[in-house]
Amino acid sequence: MRAQRIRTRLENEKGQSLVEFALVVPLMLLVIGIAEIGREWMTKNIMTGAAREAVRILAVKPPWPGGMTPLNRAKNILNSAGIYTDHTIIMIDDTTENTPVSVTVNYEFPVLIAGFIPGMSNATIPLTNMTTMRKEY
Repeated sequence: MRAQRIRTRLENEKGQSLVEFALVVPLMLLVIGIAEIGREWMTKNIMTGAAREAVRILAVKPPWPGGMTPLNRAKNILNSAGIYTDHTIIMIDDTTENTPVSVTVNYEFPVLIAGFIPGMSNATIPLTNMTTMRKEY
């Protein structure tokens, strides 16, 4: 009698794991998505800082302090934050005498969660930041 009740109860719980999985997966994807957005925002802020530092050095008349070039300064900031410069394009525009100088940083942001989704193993988001400053000389 008791064994019959236990067997009946177990038979009634066949779909329980599927329902729990269906409830937990969207919550986990939401949490992981929020973390990815936070990583992207942090990367964008670091790129902004690197572009600002590079354009600040570019805006003053050479010789630059400590022999640091604008390109090297931007690369140092990006590398120290873990943004690898082999995925980064840094463009410096200092073409004419009377125009402002600008530095543009382009980066292919790797999406970590895409590695778990079939067919999206190398998904990236292109991030761009441009900073312009008037010359001081």
